[in-house]
Amino acid sequence: MTAQTVDVQKCTGRILSTAIFRSGGRKLMAKGHMLRAEDIRVLQLEGMLEIWVAELDPDEVSEDDAVCGIASEIACGSYAVQMAPGGHANLVTTANSCILVDEDLLRQMNCTSGVVIATVMNFSMAQAGQRIASVKSAPFAVSRLDYDGSLRMLLDRGPLLQARPAQPSPVGVLYCDPTDGDHARSMFEPIVRQKLEKFGVPSHIGITALESEDHVARALQYLFGRGAGLVLIASTTAPAGPEDAVGRAMLKVGCPIERYLAPVEPGHLLLLGYKDDVAVISAPGCFRSLKPNVVDLLLPPMLSRYRISGWEVACMGHGGLLVQ
Repeated sequence: MTAQTVDVQKCTGRILSTAIFRSGGRKLMAKGHMLRAEDIRVLQLEGMLEIWVAELDPDEVSEDDAVCGIASEIACGSYAVQMAPGGHANLVTTANSCILVDEDLLRQMNCTSGVVIATVMNFSMAQAGQRIASVKSAPFAVSRLDYDGSLRMLLDRGPLLQARPAQPSPVGVLYCDPTDGDHARSMFEPIVRQKLEKFGVPSHIGITALESEDHVARALQYLFGRGAGLVLIASTTAPAGPEDAVGRAMLKVGCPIERYLAPVEPGHLLLLGYKDDVAVISAPGCFRSLKPNVVDLLLPPMLSRYRISGWEVACMGHGGLLVQ
């Protein structure tokens, strides 16, 4: 890219290499602005005869074209791209969505020169109209080689980001205790209700059971039969492992354990399994308080019907210390 002074009458379609200010010090046009015919008339009225503009080399892509091209390939789902001045594009959601981010691909994209990408946290919930990513170019232009490499990486490995709309389906909650399931319900239901409402779930199917293999298994079958798309088990006890009553009951109803233990505090005694496409989450102690815990991390993707793997739970350790 080269900068040069050009007669103002010949500047249509060229890029400003420096900002232009009025005589009083107020900015008239920003650096990087693509000059249009109406801009030329404004500059002439300001008494300007020549201005500094940037000339792109043949092997360069303009900043706006670069961010527009990257932003158009970066994501899938319920989002829209909004261009902003100065080689800048924003992605905003068009519906309440859970945002999934391929963190490895994001790091690799940001290691290339010319364009950088910032996103919200992986598995976060975004409201409709919320900005979820920003794509920013180096000033004026990007090397075509770098741009083509980044675009090819997205096409081969993308999308980097998914905006998965929340899919309302009944949430079942099993309250259980070794001696009195109603005791568990009275302890936990107000917290459960508030947690679910925070993520847009106004009500749930609640049921109580004694914490034994047979009773929990029957309660789970009942919730599956009611069409629950997600089941939370709110227990008053902390299991020693999948071989305890809740874990055995999950296996009994055909719900194999995907993951036991999460690198999240609070919530490390997580027990996660799947009955077909229905996630079942046992998180002892996580329904005693509204403070963030592993349930808050899992609810956004679960409510968008995303199947979290044991590996993805293992990756939650970075940032998993929620209470310090």
